[in-house]
Amino acid sequence: MRPSLILLPGWGLGNAPLQPLAAALADQAQVAIEPLPAFEHADSERWLDALDERLPRGVWLGGWSLGGMLATLLAARRGADCPGLLTVASNARFTASEAWPAAMPAATFEAFREAYALNPAATLKRFAMLCSQGAVDFRGLSRRLLEQADGSDSLAGLDLLAALDTREALQQFSGPQLHLFAADDALVPAAATVDIRALQPAAEVRHVQGASHAMLVEQVSEVAVAIARFMESQP
Repeated sequence: MRPSLILLPGWGLGNAPLQPLAAALADQAQVAIEPLPAFEHADSERWLDALDERLPRGVWLGGWSLGGMLATLLAARRGADCPGLLTVASNARFTASEAWPAAMPAATFEAFREAYALNPAATLKRFAMLCSQGAVDFRGLSRRLLEQADGSDSLAGLDLLAALDTREALQQFSGPQLHLFAADDALVPAAATVDIRALQPAAEVRHVQGASHAMLVEQVSEVAVAIARFMESQP
């Protein structure tokens, strides 16, 4: 029997970036993409409560960037009710702190947030470029991300992204964990892999070479193979 996997999207671009990955994994798992809650405030417990209520028990949890952080927190909350965790380009903290320096500088994030509050459309275009930076055809990838975006951007989502900290959850969750990072990610430093490995030595943490933050679109075959092999290797 194929395992079931729920994928959660990142901020700003909706479910579309996850659709190629879901299709590529269709032979290995029953895959569904769950939209993020549409709340006006960055109350992480409220977001997790909504996801916990919506999603069936006993399914693998995964996600891209913000979605991966939420999947991690929900996996830790569910414990044995979650058979495994998968994240793609997802840091333990999106914004840097003294204790977690391998992340986006807080001042850089705050400038982006202020720009988004003033001009969401222009800032979302910039965000798509940042997601694509490092890709072979970064302009084409950026256009594709924007053209397919289906409206999940919000200030609340940005504030949540800045506030979440999954370090304790990564340590608490005892099930299988696979964390994939892009070697040329402009938003999540590849150096975070070292800290994730130190935080949770039992996890499998891997780089995808020559990949951008949007590697799940740009290098979907490589990402899908890594995930499928990991899921198949579990008892």
